[in-house]
Amino acid sequence: MLNWADQLIEEYTSGRQELKRRANQLDRNNPIDRQDLKQFNSMIESMTFSIDWMKTGRQPRTFRGVDEKSVYQRRSYENIDLIPDIAEQLESDDINKKHLYMTREEKIILADILASFSLRERQCYLLHVAQKRSMADIATELGVSKSMVQQSIRRAKKKIDDRREKDSLIYA
Repeated sequence: MLNWADQLIEEYTSGRQELKRRANQLDRNNPIDRQDLKQFNSMIESMTFSIDWMKTGRQPRTFRGVDEKSVYQRRSYENIDLIPDIAEQLESDDINKKHLYMTREEKIILADILASFSLRERQCYLLHVAQKRSMADIATELGVSKSMVQQSIRRAKKKIDDRREKDSLIYA
């Protein structure tokens, strides 16, 4: 469900929280602890920098680099196997069955939409729509309330509707 960038972001975020917790336990009056605090703060800053880079796909605090938001997630979604290719569908025995066909451009649009979702919206939406899971099952699996799942799915659907409206204005 999570791509490699989302997994790293989660791991770095939890690691940063643990560093902050340990740094808060240090005695700021003790010279040795003050030296350790400098090291903790340096590690926290490095992890924050890395998290920002992974989230945006560009080096933080610079104006050069990739000009796309969530570039790592977007590349991952473009290669997803959630949507079958037409070649595979044409090789099936019963060609008259109803199939979902998507061109490469449509897959890129889908990847763009999925990349615009927050991690929670993406998880809830894909589990509900693609895997046909109930909202209660999703809530249990993710450890959140059912209303949080409903809200995340509602937000994701709104983003899809907004994208459809935007695309219809462009192609009209």
